Amino acid sequence: MKTLPILLTSALLSLTACTSESGYQPDISTTASPQGTDLFQPDSATIAQHYHIPDWFRDSKLGIFIHWGPASVPAYDGWYARNMYDSSSATYRHHVATYGPVDQFGYKDFIPMFKAEYFDPQAWLELFKASGAKYIIPVAEHHDGFALYRSSFNPWNSVAMGPGRDLIQELKEATLAAGLHFGLSSHRAEHCWFYSKGMQIPSDVQDTTISLYGERIEEPDGPAFGPEYDQHPGSNAHSRENWLRHTYELIDLYQPELIWFDWTVGKQPFQETFYKFLAYYYNNALDWNKEVVVNTKFGYGDNIQVYDLERGKSDKMRKFPWQTDTSIGELFWFYMQDETDLKSPNRLIDDLVDIVSKNGNLLLNVGPKADGTIPEKQQAVLRAIGAWLSVNGEAIYGTRPWVTFGEGNARDASGHHSETDAGYTSQDIRFTQKGDTLYAIALAWPKDRTLTIQSLKAGNPHLSSINSVSLVGSDEPITWEQTSEGLVVHCPTTPPTDYAHALRIR
Repeated sequence: MKTLPILLTSALLSLTACTSESGYQPDISTTASPQGTDLFQPDSATIAQHYHIPDWFRDSKLGIFIHWGPASVPAYDGWYARNMYDSSSATYRHHVATYGPVDQFGYKDFIPMFKAEYFDPQAWLELFKASGAKYIIPVAEHHDGFALYRSSFNPWNSVAMGPGRDLIQELKEATLAAGLHFGLSSHRAEHCWFYSKGMQIPSDVQDTTISLYGERIEEPDGPAFGPEYDQHPGSNAHSRENWLRHTYELIDLYQPELIWFDWTVGKQPFQETFYKFLAYYYNNALDWNKEVVVNTKFGYGDNIQVYDLERGKSDKMRKFPWQTDTSIGELFWFYMQDETDLKSPNRLIDDLVDIVSKNGNLLLNVGPKADGTIPEKQQAVLRAIGAWLSVNGEAIYGTRPWVTFGEGNARDASGHHSETDAGYTSQDIRFTQKGDTLYAIALAWPKDRTLTIQSLKAGNPHLSSINSVSLVGSDEPITWEQTSEGLVVHCPTTPPTDYAHALRIR
């Protein structure tokens, strides 16, 4: 067994209250904001009447998601806090072998080991800006119930213990200084059941004075997003009220431009509470003079928030803007020591192009280490994406979908947790447009340097005429002709970048 640091003191374990009786107390009975704006009411009809998805989000195309916290210490499993108490799981066996029995070393005991001693928010933002991302979404609180901010209601937070710093505030300041948009995610809705398996075995979760472990609502077996999860309420009246109070606090403290939620908020028992949140957030945003975005996975109209697909894409163009959230790694959200599953820049750039052509954004996750450093392998992927965007960004940022998203042989699976390496070739073309310029982006370089784009054949009613064709990032002249078979383009000898290649068509 490893030599472990001193465990949490008895004084720390005495922090049992779920809420504070002093200090900040948002009024969860009202949807009115501090200045009294009440344009939005807690129902879908009035929200739809007044809300529109802001152009800053539609123009940004790429965001960075950040999963970081006590789960970064064991660096083994993104759901470590849950799975370490599941006696049938590999995570449980790993934990017992590495740290000891879960009734002697529980999840709470990782908190003193989460120090963030090398966390430099400016360095992070330099990297994220170099990646080409336009908005930053750190996880303010994950399912484990540990807050990375100065919460008045959750004593288990990064100011009171662990790093001793308001990590969300520091990231907000660095993000705004870098000229990017700042948002955050809250997974508080899932907290009420996340530790429930610890009630089935000898563990510290059975000590109900430890408020970190939440309401301990029984969790059903079955896959996420499966029928059993859809039938499980995932909350109770107390947990929903608790969620609303915590979420109002995040809104008031940090004025985020985007708030991302996992799936529990979409369940029917949660929807009345969620409409209260939407009205409160959107009214506050009017007072701030900001245009804001909410991401959910199901349960709400695409016209009152932005639909988010986890580790999956759409196989068609969607009417309203949407988003894919996925990670640089095939498996990890939080940092895992084994980083052999990192996706290649080529695959992620292809996915970005495909998503943008279908009216979507890509929210790409990184997993920093517990000490606050971002692993070099992850940095290299981000910098490669940024290098590509520095050349081809005009075909991505600020664009809108064309009449069709593209053409080719590759077929993308659709829905949550459906992502695969599609194996795109030069025959797979994706379209974007900006003003009178159409971009046709080939997802691989043609071996014979000739592209035939069938969607742009002569007589296409959506093209009045083609005046010029050029390759973004290249000064070499190219030849082209529009035939009955398609737009035939003869590319130069040298591709301008290593990945997808954008034709500028005027």
